[in-house]
Amino acid sequence: MDFKIGIEMRDEYKRLETARGALKFMRDFMLVKPGENVVFNYDTCVDERVVKALAEATYSLDASPVVVYTSTGKGFYGKANPPAPLSAAVAAADVWVELSYAPIMHSEPYRQAVDINGARYVCATGLDVEMLVNLIEKVNIDKVIELGEYFKKALEESDEIIVKSESGTHLVAHQKGRNVRHSGIKASMKGYPVMMPGQTSWCPIEETINGTLVFDGALFPPEIGILQNKIMIDFENGRIKKIYGDGQEAKMFDEWLKGLNDPNMFRLAHYSQGFNPGVTHCTGRIVEDERVFGCMEFGIGSQGKRIGGSYWDAASHTDGILLRPSIYLDGRPLEENGIYVDPVARRLCAELGVEGY
Repeated sequence: MDFKIGIEMRDEYKRLETARGALKFMRDFMLVKPGENVVFNYDTCVDERVVKALAEATYSLDASPVVVYTSTGKGFYGKANPPAPLSAAVAAADVWVELSYAPIMHSEPYRQAVDINGARYVCATGLDVEMLVNLIEKVNIDKVIELGEYFKKALEESDEIIVKSESGTHLVAHQKGRNVRHSGIKASMKGYPVMMPGQTSWCPIEETINGTLVFDGALFPPEIGILQNKIMIDFENGRIKKIYGDGQEAKMFDEWLKGLNDPNMFRLAHYSQGFNPGVTHCTGRIVEDERVFGCMEFGIGSQGKRIGGSYWDAASHTDGILLRPSIYLDGRPLEENGIYVDPVARRLCAELGVEGY
């Protein structure tokens, strides 16, 4: 990703905010306890200032930080296994913070470390100073989680979900009692992976997903980042039928999917909501972009077990951002043009101090 030369890469840039955010992240979100082994893996595309701050915060909590540094892999969310020393380190972790720009989530060592050995895992791929400050240091984590719990309840109590946008989205699906994963909760349970605060994820019954989805915010992978032109995707029974758009991004995305030579890469894997008030616009950092306040994010490709859907493997996984969506649950508006209109959601947004509520 491109950095703002002369601003983000200075060592002193937001140094105090970074230190406070790192302690808040490890103590209040990852719930690190004295004596625990905490593994951080990062690669050559990750901001080392964040790695250092997180390791120092971990040590200050009387836990043992273990840092593993590797070259940046060529794939993203793929099946390829990492170097053996990294696999061994995460297998012994009580807490695992994945920072690598090319994460090993969905690999066999991930399954061993998390699903079998019970590591408390967070995907913080590409975390840099700005992301740490925006997603953690600036916000009231407990209030963000409270908002997410309300969204989870509202979604689980609904059947039909219609997503629209002025950019052209009109996607209809049915939940039929499926659970919603509030992924942005604290890492309190062994073997339960979490994500950064401000996201719920789920998948309606795959065969009921029909219509058009428009990505107009960001997309990654492939390495597109912030979109200059819309990418329009037609779905039929949960599978991509057509990808089109005015710019080169749609063609690039279509060719990337086809190049993986895996029919499961054309399946819609999950819906997600983004609602972290520290993020107001896309930056090209996908973990941050997925949490733009009021956005929706959609995953395509492999579907993890914890999404609660049909579950399948695929060659990779990609996430795209829809800005300013309208969401209707059994005909009731939850959000319109990026503004939450549900009364309870509005109250919680006001308590978070979100502008306009």
